[in-house]
Amino acid sequence: MSGAGGIDHPVTAPESPEVWDERAEEWLMADADGPEDQALADPRSRPGPARTGADPVKALMHRHHDLCARAVDPLEIAAGLEAHGITDRTAARFRHRDVFSLAEEMYARVPRDGEPSPAPAPVAPLRARADWVLLTLLPGALGAATVTAVRLTHGQSRPIAAAVGALAVVLALRAALARGPLSTAHPTRPTATWTGWLLGYALLGDGLLRAALSGGPDSLPGGGADGPWPLATAPLLALALSCAPAAWCAHLLAVRARRTLSSSRALDDFAIAVKPLLLAAFAGYVCALAALTAGTAALLHEPAAHPQTLTLGALLFLARLLTVHGFTRAPALVLTATAAAEATALACVFAARLPGCAWLATPTRALVEAWGPAAVPSLACGAAALALLLHAGRTLTRASAHATQEEPW
Repeated sequence: MSGAGGIDHPVTAPESPEVWDERAEEWLMADADGPEDQALADPRSRPGPARTGADPVKALMHRHHDLCARAVDPLEIAAGLEAHGITDRTAARFRHRDVFSLAEEMYARVPRDGEPSPAPAPVAPLRARADWVLLTLLPGALGAATVTAVRLTHGQSRPIAAAVGALAVVLALRAALARGPLSTAHPTRPTATWTGWLLGYALLGDGLLRAALSGGPDSLPGGGADGPWPLATAPLLALALSCAPAAWCAHLLAVRARRTLSSSRALDDFAIAVKPLLLAAFAGYVCALAALTAGTAALLHEPAAHPQTLTLGALLFLARLLTVHGFTRAPALVLTATAAAEATALACVFAARLPGCAWLATPTRALVEAWGPAAVPSLACGAAALALLLHAGRTLTRASAHATQEEPW
């Protein structure tokens, strides 16, 4: 992997800008009177200087005919060209000042069903709909109801209430992620698997790690009576409640990026304008999650779990945001590495009980003694979230990540 930007790519893999710069020079030498396929041939087979009637845009339109034909406005063509590695520098080789100007000409010149090309329609703003707004509130509401039911029940009815409530929260979360700004048509099975592991560790991991380091669950306060180790329900409830602010932050990012795309005249200008929007959306979600974490911890009378909850929430939010915009590889790799780091810390502690293997628990024990058991998920999720944030700063600031198309929400 070569940097954060090298571990992921959009659905249509771009070619390098240098390749397009060379092809642009070749097409500038093409004969406009010849067929379009001839413009795509090797220019070295056509010796001689370029003619004044050369039409390099014609060859580019031939290569990207499907993109131009299905585009609803020039902005979609600009995003598609940028996804294929065409930069403003390359557009200058096609006698245009930037990619947006090149896209406008391509949009105007491609015929549609034999009719003249209509004037580009203004970009319609994305609007919040009541269905996805209510769906994003559902996981938090069911999570609060589940925690209340578990605390009010006793005996055999308690695990039943916990199981039913957990199933209801999972189904509500799936429904919330199927609609609205957090929905995606890209496959998310690997991401969902490791997300489940990370959430499970947030619920059980700290207590299990503390029990393993102390010699067993009987050494914990209340061990063996209410359960083998204490459960941390406040972080999961805060994450469930944060589904609503996550959707709103993603929605506001999409709205502002769409508006910026319609007013930008250069790819660099768009990237510079979108980067603060991305950071603002990320900061807004983290602040909302911090408030929810403090509130749920105080309400449930549990120790505040700010570091591990905030880092896990930031990681999941960035992973979902990248997946929504078509960058699926990086979230899957980073979530897998994070889950592996947490599992390795636990496995080393248990493996240290084998004869001659006590040294395996030394790093984890030192980390826990210095900062507590929350240090393991905090460091793992924090490093992963930082990696995804750097990657998002390179990928979500591209015009191709915000291609103008009809949104299902």
